[in-house]
Amino acid sequence: MKLFLIAGEASGDALGAALMAGLKSLAPGVEFHGVGGPKMAAEGLQSLFPMEELSVMGLIEILPKYLDLKRRLKETAEAVLKLKPDALITIDSPDFCLRVARLVREVNPRQRTIHYVAPTVWAWRPGRAAKMALVIDHVLALFPFEPPYMEAAGMTCDFVGHPVVAETRAAPAEAEAFRETHSIGPRQPVLLCLPGSRRGEVTRLAPRFEEAIARLRDRVPDLRVVLPTVRGVAGVVRDLAARWKVAPLVVETPEDKARAFAAADLALAASGTVSLELAANRVPMVIAHDFNRLTWWMMKRAALIDTVTLVNIVSDTRAVPEYLGPACQPGPISHALMALIDDKDARERQFAAMETTMERLGAGGEAPGLRAARSVLAHL
Repeated sequence: MKLFLIAGEASGDALGAALMAGLKSLAPGVEFHGVGGPKMAAEGLQSLFPMEELSVMGLIEILPKYLDLKRRLKETAEAVLKLKPDALITIDSPDFCLRVARLVREVNPRQRTIHYVAPTVWAWRPGRAAKMALVIDHVLALFPFEPPYMEAAGMTCDFVGHPVVAETRAAPAEAEAFRETHSIGPRQPVLLCLPGSRRGEVTRLAPRFEEAIARLRDRVPDLRVVLPTVRGVAGVVRDLAARWKVAPLVVETPEDKARAFAAADLALAASGTVSLELAANRVPMVIAHDFNRLTWWMMKRAALIDTVTLVNIVSDTRAVPEYLGPACQPGPISHALMALIDDKDARERQFAAMETTMERLGAGGEAPGLRAARSVLAHL
């Protein structure tokens, strides 16, 4: 069996790697081709080109890279058509992935297609499901409330669970060792700063995050700041961090990131799946995000819900404070972080929402990657 997989960012790379591991255990001898990152490479994928070329977010932000992306789009579609895989499995990154599927289907209408991560039609642009159904047969959903939306649009869909519930978390002893290694006292507060995994996000959010944290440290002088990053933006993050007044500790390896999450007392993060990682590690958080003005205006007009934080959405609470668009300013963000330190009830509300979120995403059940693999094989 030959499968062609496409992932365009770090979260998709993790999903793809877990799916590949599940498929190898259930269907030995399966061949993998396509585009992915280091985690998928570790499972046996030789990427057509660096996955980071596709890690662009925002309607306006994509314009400067349009010609390069169009070239990669054509190259990827041609590779699928040449391989004639048993299935084309696209993983998140719909702006790129679904265009590939469309190009392939125009030439080969019988090509089986599977998309991993349902579009957030429950949040904005509900018409996307119907458009996706024109080129996608089957969907692997991360959230339990998503299959009815996909099925109503004409696709089959299985809830396979969210990978965050299966991620290995550092033990308390590892968290303690992390603090000792970096000379952080046992009672010294640790703040995780997480300004995103894409270059555009990092350059836009990092200065505001730094200012918010600097204000916080005026009130919490012994605060230590840890800045986890990923391969695609590590250089940018280190360059920015070198100029910060708060002198953050930058960590890049998955092992150090896991230990940092286990050692953390609170976090300031961009919106995205990182809120689920923080929830899995019981780290109270404040979410902040900003976009190009036109992108924000268009998203605001299309929004169907009043929050973008996944912990809030899955738990059906508003326990996690968020500062989006024009509200993404250092002053209010710093105030919210300080309130989280001072207010035990606010932290407890977050912990309760986190527990509900993990339960609803499949904690305690079969690993999502294996469930996704079963779904793929059953569909084929």
